Amino acid sequence: MSGLARHWIDGQWTASSDGSESVTLDPADGSEVWRFADGSLAEAEASVAAARRVFETSGWAHDPRRRARALLEMADALDARRQPLAESLCRENGKPLGECLHEVAISSSELRFYAGLARASFGRVMETEPGHVSMIAREPMGVAGIIVPWNAPLILLVRSLGPALAAGCTAAIKHAAQTAGTSALACEAFAAAASLPQGCVNAFAERGAAGAKHLVASTEVDVLSYTGSTHVGKLIMADAAGTLKRLNLELGGSAPCIVFEDADLDRTAAALVKAGMVMAGQQCVAASRLIVHERILGAFTRRLALALEALVVGRGLDPATQLGPLIDLRSRDRVARLAADAVDRGARVLREPGRPGGPLVNGAFLTPGLLQVDDPGDPILQQEIFGPVLTLQCFSTEAEAVQRANDSRFGLAASVWTADLRRGQRVAQKIRAGTVWLNMHGRLAAEIETGGYKESGIGRLHGVQGLEEFLHSKHVAWELGNPAE
Repeated sequence: MSGLARHWIDGQWTASSDGSESVTLDPADGSEVWRFADGSLAEAEASVAAARRVFETSGWAHDPRRRARALLEMADALDARRQPLAESLCRENGKPLGECLHEVAISSSELRFYAGLARASFGRVMETEPGHVSMIAREPMGVAGIIVPWNAPLILLVRSLGPALAAGCTAAIKHAAQTAGTSALACEAFAAAASLPQGCVNAFAERGAAGAKHLVASTEVDVLSYTGSTHVGKLIMADAAGTLKRLNLELGGSAPCIVFEDADLDRTAAALVKAGMVMAGQQCVAASRLIVHERILGAFTRRLALALEALVVGRGLDPATQLGPLIDLRSRDRVARLAADAVDRGARVLREPGRPGGPLVNGAFLTPGLLQVDDPGDPILQQEIFGPVLTLQCFSTEAEAVQRANDSRFGLAASVWTADLRRGQRVAQKIRAGTVWLNMHGRLAAEIETGGYKESGIGRLHGVQGLEEFLHSKHVAWELGNPAE
């Protein structure tokens, strides 16, 4: 890649106010991918100010047809830049090119979904008693602050930005530093949308946190959407308390996957390995805790180990690669340490995660791991691993399986694997998670809401409810009066 990825504020491409620059690195070898303007408080303030001005002074909030056109134009512009966006994401994030191409495709699809909803946000009117009429109007909340993570920076931006714009909000976005170049390319696509007013969408990247903290604490930001760790989500809730702004938080996960004795073992093992290793396990809904019936534990474990062994670890641009590096060396070492600590506490190594040598030796690579954890209180079962390590537990009864699945502070996603669909639905009803898949894992769609229970967050994204996160309801009432004599 070449050039400087700059901030996009008030319709202009700008460097940082203090001239600060930084670089993004390829996690496969540590080489430089992009230089980017490294922002801070000044860029956040300018972004919010531009978004506020457009919201207050333009007709954007009152023109659903224009909003629909803008979202469709943004989707077309993403599609037109699909290959360079995917290649940049592959270099900055490390995940296989096929995953990156898919991310661009589902991002444009999400924008098109919300283009339709932009023209379908209806209120209601009723006569509450004779001569008294009440109307519920749906109004945009105002300026939306959006804080985007690095693991899927395109779709996790669009699933907040799409409904925010469809609702009539304007936006101030903080991009992740690790994927700042790719995010700037996405903003170049959005800037090409002729129907999008200048200053309606503003974006900056920063390595620090001053800009993000401003989005959280500013009284000029009416709603904040954040995707990331539970720890940071709790800090955001505390810092936002002074403004009582609406928060939409999708936080950590540790997805349980219950495998009953009648499951198709070959298909289930292959599907769960794929669901656990996508994005090198750096996905909040990734399969993590495999909870397997004791009668099939040995047979299923052998299939898992073979499937993990067969994964091709390599650079994301290599067409043969199925598992890329983690985002950086620190993340690789953190995941390896989590696994090693669990082994020290008594977990059994079924496949040890390790660092490959040869041409991959300098990258943030970690081969996939599988640990059997017999102690339900082991810390590795209570944390978000966020890496290519699966844990394995066994159960004997349906009630025990549900108990193990729910024995977590997280509740984002889960899956149930069984030939008995009545049992699958019964168990799904008992699992405390925002999404439960039956005989599949990881399928998400723009049309269907997702979000968490417990410490996995508050609010929902995707679907119609995703639009609701950025809307107020206003009650307007009047009397009809007496007919003229």
